[in-house]
Amino acid sequence: MISVLQPVEVTNVPEDEILIICFNEVLPLGEGTLTIAFQGTLNDKMHGFYRSVYELNGEKKNMAVTQFEPADARRCFPCWDEPAFKAVFKITLEVPSETVALSNMPVIEEKVNGPTKTVYFQESPIMSTYLVAVIVGIFDYVEDFTTDGTRVRVYTQVGKSAQGKFALEVALKTLVLFKEYFAVPYPLPKMDMIAIPDFASGAMENYGLVTYRETALLFDEKHSAAANKQRVAVVVAHELAHQWFGNLVTMEWWTHLWLNEGFATWVSYLAADQFFPEWNVWTQFLEESTTGFKLDALAGSHPIEVDINHVDEIDEIFDAISYRKGASVIRMLQSYLGAEVFQKSLAAYIKRFAYSNAKTEDLWAALEEGSGEPVRTLMHSWTKQQGYPVVSVKLKDGKLQLEQTQFLSSGSTGVGQWVVPVTLCCCSYSRQEKFLFDGKQEDFDLSGLMECQKKDNFWIKLNVNQTSFYRVSYDEELASRLRYAIETNKLSAADRYGVLDDAYALCMAGKQKLVSLLHLIATYKDETEYTVLAHAITTSLNIAEMMAVAAPEELGSLKKFLIDFLEPFAQKLGWDAKSGEGHLNALLRGTLLTALAELGHEATINEAVRRFNVFLEDRETPLLPPDVRKAAYVALMQTVNKSNKTGYESLLKIYRETDLSQEKVRVLGSLASCPDPVVVREALDFILSPEVRNQDAIFLLRGVCSGAHEVAWQWLKENWDYILGAYSGTLLTYFVNITVSPLATDEKGDEAEEFFKSRTKASIARTVKQSIERVRINAQWVKSIKGEADLGNVIRALAHKQ
Repeated sequence: MISVLQPVEVTNVPEDEILIICFNEVLPLGEGTLTIAFQGTLNDKMHGFYRSVYELNGEKKNMAVTQFEPADARRCFPCWDEPAFKAVFKITLEVPSETVALSNMPVIEEKVNGPTKTVYFQESPIMSTYLVAVIVGIFDYVEDFTTDGTRVRVYTQVGKSAQGKFALEVALKTLVLFKEYFAVPYPLPKMDMIAIPDFASGAMENYGLVTYRETALLFDEKHSAAANKQRVAVVVAHELAHQWFGNLVTMEWWTHLWLNEGFATWVSYLAADQFFPEWNVWTQFLEESTTGFKLDALAGSHPIEVDINHVDEIDEIFDAISYRKGASVIRMLQSYLGAEVFQKSLAAYIKRFAYSNAKTEDLWAALEEGSGEPVRTLMHSWTKQQGYPVVSVKLKDGKLQLEQTQFLSSGSTGVGQWVVPVTLCCCSYSRQEKFLFDGKQEDFDLSGLMECQKKDNFWIKLNVNQTSFYRVSYDEELASRLRYAIETNKLSAADRYGVLDDAYALCMAGKQKLVSLLHLIATYKDETEYTVLAHAITTSLNIAEMMAVAAPEELGSLKKFLIDFLEPFAQKLGWDAKSGEGHLNALLRGTLLTALAELGHEATINEAVRRFNVFLEDRETPLLPPDVRKAAYVALMQTVNKSNKTGYESLLKIYRETDLSQEKVRVLGSLASCPDPVVVREALDFILSPEVRNQDAIFLLRGVCSGAHEVAWQWLKENWDYILGAYSGTLLTYFVNITVSPLATDEKGDEAEEFFKSRTKASIARTVKQSIERVRINAQWVKSIKGEADLGNVIRALAHKQ
């Protein structure tokens, strides 16, 4: 006999997002069915079940989309909305007859009833609520099948399906690669990927129905840049990796988010390297590590395994620690254990926890079992405490003296200690040593490398090929020898990158002089690798930004040095692609020309304006291909001021006329690069207009001219109440981080503290704290630069030496 119990009290607790249902008797043990009638709003917040606006034949229409991660399935239907509460889902939708309805599983039946139809979907395997997906709209698609028969489709707005072909090709290869790598077949009968016009994050790995921003899925052969192509490949691989690592095996709780995101980030590079070896993606991966390093060098960072006590705290940990540091320590561990052992152990882990949940300890246990190495002991120090070490190196009496301390960008000394997998090479890569360094100090006997030490060209490099997550500080003698090794091209591209990245971080922390860093940059004058030169450019522009505050009278000489450093590379590459040139040259050309424009290089700006004017009249001209468009737009904005806004208006014209999201992003990223604060302010106001989708505000904010950060800060304060109402989640944290972090005086730090004192809420508290800490670090670096008595003479000497 079935008994039906009615609740006597139903209480909603909005601040904790829970519903309490009370019955007048104790519920019996066993299975039961809880039936709840509910209704919800198709909101415009890009969370839960929401609407996205698109155009069809010139008419604006709404599509219905879901975004449930981390905890928004509850906005759509009542559920136990936590990753460990897995369930099967059998979804039925009633939708307008002319629309396409999609969900995680294939359609088994459709019944049309006049203007509406009912769509029945196959029952899903057991899965977490945050992976459920429903989409309704009018779409085109391209499709193909994997070698073992899985149907793969890329859905787009009507008329854009050709732009889905590249992502489709990547997806087909990726599903086959991961089936082999994880030794488990893709678990579902189909894989749909769809481009959504309004989408808060980059992409979302919903089981069998992956959603993407248009910029992360679509590639237009004529109007997308090489950087867009690479992004599509890496993001598609990242999301499809989640079908195993995240969806089939799911983290037990958000504390272990890094298991999903760190792993998917790492393995997306493994896939990209397999399909596009000419891209040198493992060297480019170092940019991911650097992003992780920067955040984790703050006192306000957090461990990879971070306690989450309330739903409001989850969004903020979708950050560089979970993704970039997570990926970097996985790469470090794979390098330590060896690729084959690592892969077999992962496959065993996937099999063991398929269709269930796992925590970090479970992964360590599988890797320890497969390798026989003390993985738990090694990795606890990397995931359970925040930060990372800097290993200081001295050479004395034939011994290498090592000391580890926690690295902090503030220059303070932290208390952390790690088990560091040290690798070193001496004079060549054929002589390498490996050992675990787990003490505070240790002497390493170099007697086996004595012959090398006697050579005039002797050098030592720790963290060979930058496979581990620590920095290295060399004494002056060893640093000098590494500069020589760079000049004579003895180091690998990864190690050239690492030497520069560590030196820049140490300089910012006040552990090394800026003059020393500038001399080091000068040694990269013959650099050949895209990622290394791009990093030298980023470093140089950051220095120029600090110099504008610390020693504005020397900024002209510094810019001359940097222009003279970059110009030969630009002259060699030119504005036009050479026949048969590679992907990396295309990436470098845009990066170089954009930097020269930002530095005010007259020849670059004049040529950019000439080409742009032709492009404005003829969008198909070969004079301004996609790889150099951003550079031309930034150069054009250097000619704009409040009295002459022709260039600004021309860019807005392009923005309004294009339907390609990547082109819109290129324009947005350039509008605020103008040196005139009045124009920057106008560009910032444009963010809040209906013409800019909420998700795209970040691109305009990131493009603010280095001299206009205080303008952006003032704008943020004046518009804060509106921004707080219009944006949420990670989008809101971007406003804080991007606008506050570049400020560089203690006065502005005090101002930010005072402003947010009464305006911080749980969902942005961590970001506010980190951003203000960055301001303090910048201010400290400015003071350190001011204290370098010989800086002006050195910069002027370098400016005339090139």
